Formats: sequence, structure tokens, C-alpha cells
Amino acid sequence: MTVPVRPLAHGRAATRADVARYAGVSTAVVSYVVNEGPRRVSPGTAARVRAAVQALDYSPNVAARTLRLGSSEMLGLVVPDITNPFFAELAQAVEGAAAERGFLVTLGSSGSRVDLERELVTDLAGRNVDGLLVSTVLMPEALAALPAPRRPTVLINVSTPFAGYAAVGSDSRRGAYDLVEHLLGTHGHTSVALVIGESTERLPEPRERGFADAFAAHGLPPGPVVRTDFSRTGGYEATRQVLAWRHRPDAIFLSSDQQASGAYRAVREAGLECPDDIALVAYDGTTQSEFTWPPLTSSRQQIDLMARTALSAVLDPANAPAHQHLPTELVVRRSCGCSLP
Repeated sequence: MTVPVRPLAHGRAATRADVARYAGVSTAVVSYVVNEGPRRVSPGTAARVRAAVQALDYSPNVAARTLRLGSSEMLGLVVPDITNPFFAELAQAVEGAAAERGFLVTLGSSGSRVDLERELVTDLAGRNVDGLLVSTVLMPEALAALPAPRRPTVLINVSTPFAGYAAVGSDSRRGAYDLVEHLLGTHGHTSVALVIGESTERLPEPRERGFADAFAAHGLPPGPVVRTDFSRTGGYEATRQVLAWRHRPDAIFLSSDQQASGAYRAVREAGLECPDDIALVAYDGTTQSEFTWPPLTSSRQQIDLMARTALSAVLDPANAPAHQHLPTELVVRRSCGCSLP
């Protein structure tokens, strides 16, 4: 039976003590129900407490819980561009993996700006998050010169080690090799152009190295390279440039799905067909690549695995390896010229 209580003063937020009085239980029992432990509460009592919580519109004091647990149960994630399908899917995967462990994720997008990335990292570290996951746009040397964040920090989506940081990323060199090897070995192409963004990693960028490795394996000089932005516009403008060459290549390897979406438009505007006139392949393998026409052959990054691996590293920094390389998967579709059902 509910214990009668006086109405709360207008505008005053309900406290745990108010809920306890309303439900006729101790404040400890309210805590056990709200926090789902550590002690068991009978179903009837738990139902009474939940009814009181709803009636009084009670919200637990997050700050007090943080002090009690020594954890905010919150992580910070910084990515360069949340409009990029890859980073959107990565953010979603990190949120899902964090939720499985009872953590929320605060997201910041740096717009690929070094100054904004620094501000976001500093701000998040000052908000008492339990750890940071950062897809950095800084060169390794520049990052090493900065003061380390005052929170466990893991770099995510990086292909090479960064001194002083645990890092997780795909083996993009191998992923690029697999794509170009498919074009050279399976389709017999001898001329493949690479469209790649300006990289924050050590030069030559791993995707460019994998591109050259595949040509070397066939005893061929590497194809031409066009450097542009990691964006749809960058892919569009670079592909227009390639298509205007007197000796047009057989295929183009785009270094991201986002660039590839711009490349498709450039091919269509030129009155050409993919893959009949020119084959297109890309690195990333987001769900977007399944819905282009023709469907895009890609080197797929294992986004869910990357998110879970990075999360484990930031929550257990003492046992996190310096760098974890994750394999990519060659996903063959029609854009390369393969005749698939």
C-alpha cells in the first residue's frame, strides 16, 4: 500500500527520499531498483518503486552516481567528418558496442580541422568521460608533440602505429592490394588510376603502397595518382580529370566510398558506362556501396569489429596493444566488370 505523502513543492525535483516515502520503502531499496542491483528486490516491491518513480517523475542524480561509481559511464568519440558514410557507420557501431557495456557516447566532428580536433579532445577530457576514441587528422609527430589527454585515449581508424597511443585500424595496405590485384589479375587491366585524399599518416599512405605493391607483383609500373579531398566533390573532380586524359585508364581505384559516389556522377556526365567503359572500385565497403548502380566492388573495413576492439582497448588501457591491425574483406560486385547474378 502506498504511504500518503505531501505533494512536492512546485518546481522542486523529486529526490530518492521522496520516492522511498511514496513507495513505503527505504532509500536503499529505491537504489537497488533504479540501479538494478546489487541486491534483489521482490517483484511486488520493485513494481511499487517504479510506480513511485513514474508518479513523481524522478530522475536519478547522474553526478552523484558518477561520484559513487568513480565512472561517468560515458565515452567521447571524435571523427573527422560525420557526413562521411564510413564515419557515420563507425559512430553507430561505437555507440552500439558501448551500450552493450552500459556506456553512452558523446560525439564530436572535427571537420578534418586540426584546431577543432584539439578543442574537442580537450573539452571532452574535461567533462569527466571515462575514455576517448579519436580518429585523428594529425600526423604522428604532431600528435606526439601535444600533451596527452587526461583520460585513456585510443586512436581509431589508423593504419599505422602512433607513438604513445594505443591504436586500432584496418590493414589498408593489404586491402588496397587486394582490390588492384583483382583488377590486374582477374580482369587483365594494365592501367589503373588511384584517386586518393591527402593523408595524415606517414607517406606513402598505406593504400598507395598497396596500390603500388599490386603493380610490382605483376612486373608493371604503378598507375597514375590523383590527390584530392576525401569527399564526393573530390572524387567527382578527380574522376573528371582522369576521364579527360588522352590515354584514359581501364579502371579507377577510389580511396573511399564517399569519393566513389562522386566518381559515378562524373562517369555518367561523361556519357560513359561503368564498367563497360571504365571500371570503378573503392576502399571502405560501407552499406552505401551496395546501393550504387552498378553495385560497387570494394575492400570492406570491418567496422563493427573495429568499434568493439577500440572499445575494449579504451576500457582496459593497461592491456591494450600498441597497434591492432584488422583484416579487410574483398567484396566483389559489378562495378569492376564481374558478371554476378
